[in-house]
Amino acid sequence: MALRHYLQFSDFTADEYHYLFERAAAIKAKFKNYEKYHPLTDRTLAMIFEKASTRTRVSFEAGMYQLGGSVVHLTTEGSQLGRAEPIEDSAKVISRMVDLVMIRTFEQTKIEAFAANSRVPVINGLTNEFHPCQILADLFTFIERRGSIAGKTVAWVGDGNNMANTWLQAAELLDFRVHVSTPRGYEIDEKLAVGPGGTRSDCYQFFSSPKDACRGADLVTTDVWTSMGFEAENEERRRAFADWCVDEDMMAVAQPDALFMHCLPAHRGEEVTAEVIDGPQSVVWDEAENRMHVQKALIEYLLLGRVD
Repeated sequence: MALRHYLQFSDFTADEYHYLFERAAAIKAKFKNYEKYHPLTDRTLAMIFEKASTRTRVSFEAGMYQLGGSVVHLTTEGSQLGRAEPIEDSAKVISRMVDLVMIRTFEQTKIEAFAANSRVPVINGLTNEFHPCQILADLFTFIERRGSIAGKTVAWVGDGNNMANTWLQAAELLDFRVHVSTPRGYEIDEKLAVGPGGTRSDCYQFFSSPKDACRGADLVTTDVWTSMGFEAENEERRRAFADWCVDEDMMAVAQPDALFMHCLPAHRGEEVTAEVIDGPQSVVWDEAENRMHVQKALIEYLLLGRVD
């Protein structure tokens, strides 16, 4: 296969995503049936963490082992990545020793510089700008529960962050709409959110009222008000986002069978009430588990191509 990276959602086509969702379902079925599936024996994944993680580390590490491969875990504190070595040099060295690299870091430019100097596929485990693996899991979870997302409406309530940017890219590719509601001053950077071809204006709509954004939605989703790297703004953000807590009133104006998602960790009483995240419409635990299954499909695809 030609070398491919997965640095943002727009890196793949709609056809590739449909394939990945099918493969994720097949791989998940094997996992649930305790069926051994080791297509990546003797393959190694390097995981590089500049940002702390629970779900990203467990899902990638467990997933790689379940595919028969092995994992090397690196942090900036425990390697030259946190010292003076240029990221380009680290990429040239690490990619000679492993088959795949996953990076969870700050600026998107870092992962792009690494990928530009890597001999092996690089996966974005999260950057300040994008979180493609999470949206991949969210979409797969919706499809599991409700079927195709084409023509549906997703309500994004909260910060115009990496998750929101990635939802807009997904809407462009997979033909659904996003209702976005953020406090003033925390809007999505539309230039950042678009893919190479631009984002169609009919893919998204902005609402000053979070409740209006949720009206008629098939999926309501949010994230913490203060992402990693913005902790100094925490108190200011708590005040600005006070009206953007997803509650039962917001869910009541969505479709009767609307789902609620959150990428976790969640702060009950801030961005979502306990009644919503622990309620019957919430699928956050399936969503978290599905990180592992879609990432296994992604890893398989990057290393082996399409599998019958």
